[in-house]
Amino acid sequence: MSTRTSYDVSAVRGRFPALADEIAYFDGPGGSQVPDSVVGAVATAMSSAMSNRGEVTAAERRADELVTGARAAVADLLGADAGGVVFGRSMTQLTYDFARTLAKQWGLGDEVVVTRLDHDANIRPWVQAAEASGATVRWAAFDPRTGVLAVRDIVEQLSARTRLVAVTAASNLLGSRPDIPAIADAVHAAGALLYVDGVHYTPHAAVDVRALGADFFACSPYKFLGPHLGIVVADPALLESLRPDKLLPSSDAVPERFELGTLPYELLAGTTAAVDFLAALVPGAGSRRERLGLSMAELVRHEDALRARAEEGLSELPGVVLHGAPDRARTPTLLFTVADLPPRTVYEQLALAGVNAPASHFYAIECARWLGLGDSGAVRAGIAPYTNQSDVDRLIAAVAGLAGTR
Repeated sequence: MSTRTSYDVSAVRGRFPALADEIAYFDGPGGSQVPDSVVGAVATAMSSAMSNRGEVTAAERRADELVTGARAAVADLLGADAGGVVFGRSMTQLTYDFARTLAKQWGLGDEVVVTRLDHDANIRPWVQAAEASGATVRWAAFDPRTGVLAVRDIVEQLSARTRLVAVTAASNLLGSRPDIPAIADAVHAAGALLYVDGVHYTPHAAVDVRALGADFFACSPYKFLGPHLGIVVADPALLESLRPDKLLPSSDAVPERFELGTLPYELLAGTTAAVDFLAALVPGAGSRRERLGLSMAELVRHEDALRARAEEGLSELPGVVLHGAPDRARTPTLLFTVADLPPRTVYEQLALAGVNAPASHFYAIECARWLGLGDSGAVRAGIAPYTNQSDVDRLIAAVAGLAGTR
């Protein structure tokens, strides 16, 4: 099977200092490696004169430029309004913040919908906020055979009292991708808001939050080659209608009213650099948004070809079970078990072979339990922009050795 496209994976790999250790990294879904330009941007920001944002001194202006630059970069990446880009310590922290803020409008009889497919960061904040406000939590299940959350699974939980639906754009455990635009239509027809976890989706798709229909879209730069940070984007008009708890003297402007404390300027510099790196994955002209579209399209082709190669190789091994349906829309993420071997043992043995493919429920604990995998979960192998055919072949060979084959 050929994986040749205009995507030059060798050139891409040359930009990642971590790859010098010759490890095959399949742990990108938990946090990707970073290119040299991101490292440089963070270092430059930290070694430059910096202060709190302002307009008087050069240090103040530099900080302000890093913030506005990062908002513009994220807006280009996600097809969002820069004025609706909110930064925080993590997606989890931001989701808790938004859950507490939105729950101020909920009461007895109101309903919130969460799913069995999601990472717990898009479940527990809503469950706990609902419990505190007196709202009812409704659970949408998915088909454990295929790993697919269908639109009807959400629709069955909607009512006139639904206030918010929280759903993932791509399962971080299985890679399966619900039909978010169709879900958004149903949610909005019920008069509710849609909060989409795009953490695992963003690294593997050309994102357009408007086309998705998400009222809130959350993601994390450290999953798309950037630093550890969290992002939520929304329409500025929607953000204007929300009143989060904040310090009295802090800005009440949007989006700053949702950003508690001083922002990590160096991480914002790294986020901008990560977006610029993605925009330059393949040669192209036009605006950054246009170049991102070209690059992500080629990246998807590259990753999908490697995913198909890995699925084919692993599926032929005796005792290896792949979870989820390979013929459904999904990210390049494989979840598997090896007969008679605990997932942790497979993880440890693969690491000894120079293949990083960890085992866990990866915080999608409801999903792992629904699949019948329990809290130990399974082994997850995620393909990233720097993954090549050699990495995939090493993964297959290492698992074959564990499965007792050659």
